[in-house]
Amino acid sequence: MSKRAIAASAVVAVLALSGCTRAGAPGQPFVSRAPAATVIGPAVSCIQTTLIHETRVWDDQTIDFVMNGGKRYRNTLPIRCPELGFEQRFAYKTSTSSLCDVDTITVLHTGSSIPGPTCGLGKFVPVTIAGSGR
Repeated sequence: MSKRAIAASAVVAVLALSGCTRAGAPGQPFVSRAPAATVIGPAVSCIQTTLIHETRVWDDQTIDFVMNGGKRYRNTLPIRCPELGFEQRFAYKTSTSSLCDVDTITVLHTGSSIPGPTCGLGKFVPVTIAGSGR
């Protein structure tokens, strides 16, 4: 689930998720832990932040954004984001009501006020997860 706060015309969202798994080991090729998905439409550059219902961080490079109504967008970061898959928590800040592929996320460390790595997003690809219907 997401928590939203509005400050000085910027929307700051903190998306917290449970689980503690690391994706891949240093020097090893990246293998996504995301479940297989079927692309159901063209990729988009932005999604509306007010419509984000929840997120699912699968690993250091893959995040599913589940929208109100159940539509799911998979975002594959162009470069692995260290600690993202382990922490499964991130924040973003935007001055509009959209989260776009030119925006960044910052990994949040559990129990710490020190932010983790900041990483760029990729395109948002509408998908369904095999066996889920969504």
